Amino acid sequence: MAKYAAPGRSGGIVAFRDQYDHFVGGEYVPPSRGFYFDNPSPVTGEVFTRVARGTAEDVDHALDAAHGAARAWGRTSAADRATVLCEIADRVEDNLEVIAVAETWDSGRPIRETLFTDLPAAADHFRYCAAVARAQEGGISRSDGDLVAHHFHEPLGVVGIAVPWTSALLTTAWHLAPALAAGNTVVLKPSEHTPASIHVLVGLISDLLPPGVLNVVTGFDVEAAAPMSANRRIAKAVIVPEQTRWTPTVYFADLTRQHDARYTGALDGFAGFTLNRASTAMVQNKAYDHFLLDATARTGAVRLGDPLDPTTTAGPQVSAAHLARTLTRVDQCVREGARLVMGGDPVDLGGGYYVAPAIFEIDHKTRVVHEDFTGPITLVSRFDDVDDAVKAVNEVPPSPSAGVWSRDAGVGYRTGRAIRAGRVWVNNHPSHAGFLAERRDLVESYQHTKNMVVAY
Repeated sequence: MAKYAAPGRSGGIVAFRDQYDHFVGGEYVPPSRGFYFDNPSPVTGEVFTRVARGTAEDVDHALDAAHGAARAWGRTSAADRATVLCEIADRVEDNLEVIAVAETWDSGRPIRETLFTDLPAAADHFRYCAAVARAQEGGISRSDGDLVAHHFHEPLGVVGIAVPWTSALLTTAWHLAPALAAGNTVVLKPSEHTPASIHVLVGLISDLLPPGVLNVVTGFDVEAAAPMSANRRIAKAVIVPEQTRWTPTVYFADLTRQHDARYTGALDGFAGFTLNRASTAMVQNKAYDHFLLDATARTGAVRLGDPLDPTTTAGPQVSAAHLARTLTRVDQCVREGARLVMGGDPVDLGGGYYVAPAIFEIDHKTRVVHEDFTGPITLVSRFDDVDDAVKAVNEVPPSPSAGVWSRDAGVGYRTGRAIRAGRVWVNNHPSHAGFLAERRDLVESYQHTKNMVVAY
C-alpha cells in the first residue's frame, strides 16, 4: 500500500481551508472577538491552517443555535433520527481515506490506525446507536386501581461535548452518536491540537442534520471548554480528559511457555501500549527476564516515522508542548530511580515532534505511576502471585481500563474481577474499544425518564 501524499501537496486527497471559523446554526461564523490561532501539523511542525479562537461569547452563540433546533430535533421520531445516524455512518465510510488522512495530518496518529481501526469503528458506533434508539422502549405499570404510570425516555435538550486529541474522531463518535440518537442538539468543542480534522468531518456530514443540531466551537480549553461546561443553558456537559491514568496490564509467567499467537498477542499489546499511551506492565517474577527481553525487542522493531506511510507504526507527539512534557516525564522517571531499558530520546526526522518510545524498569511504588499522563512511556515492574499483582494495581487510583494476560482462564477471570477498573481486557486489547461505548444504556445516559401518572 502506497504512502499517502500530504494534504495540499501534489497527489494529496485532502485540501484544508486556509482558515476555519466556528460552525454554528448550519454555517461558518467568525469568532466574536476576531481571534484565530495557528494549527501546525505534528508530522512536520509547520502551520497548515488557522482556526477560530472561541470564547464564552461564541459558546453562547452556539447555544442559541442549539436551543433553537432542540425542540424540533427532540420531537423527530427515533426512526428518523436513526436514519440520519446511519446516513452519517455511510458518509464516513464513503470518505474513509479523506477523513483518515485529515486526522493523521492533524494529530500524528498513524494512517494504519485512523484508516483501518478508528474510522470504521466510528461508523459502526453511529449505526449501533441508531439501532439502540430504534429499539428503545418506555414502560407502563399499574400503580393503584385506575392509576397507570407511564415512563417515557426524553432528550435532555442541549449537550456540550469537549473531546481530546487522543483518537479525536473516534472519541467524538463515541459521544456525539448517542447524544444525537437520544434527541439532543450538541455544541462540540474539539481539542485545540486537532480542530481541523473535526471540521473536515463536519463538512462532510453537516447537510444530513438540520441547522443548529450540531455546532462546533474551536479554541483553547480554558477559554471555550471551561465556559461551556459551566454554562447553565447546557443540560449535560461531557468533558473527556486528554490525560489519562497509567493503564496497568498484568502478564503472568505461563505466557512464555509457548511462542504462539497468544504470546504474540501479549507482546503486540505491550508494544501497542508503549507506542500510544502511558502504561504500567506488571510481569510475574518467574518469567520476568524472558518476557522483558521479548517485549523490548518487539517494541524496538516498530517503525517510527511519517504517519501517512501505512508501514509506520509510531508517529509524532501531537504538539511541541506535548513532546516537551514527554521528555520531562522521561527525565522524571530517571530522577526517581527508574532504569531506562530503551528509548526516551527525541528523534530528528527533519521536522515534527518525534520521540523514541521509552521503557523503564521500576518498583511499582514509584510516585510517577500515580500521575496522569498520555505518552509513549511504559513502566515495567515485578510481581509474585495474583494477590501481589492485584494489590499493586489497586494501590493507585482506579484506572479507566486495565489488562490481564494468562493462559489460565481461571487466573485471568479472577484477576480481572479483582482489579478496580472501568474495563478490563483479558487476553486481548482491541484498540478501538472504549469504556461504555457499547453499552445499551449509553443512549439513555443522554436522556431523562419522565414518569407520568394517569387516572383513567
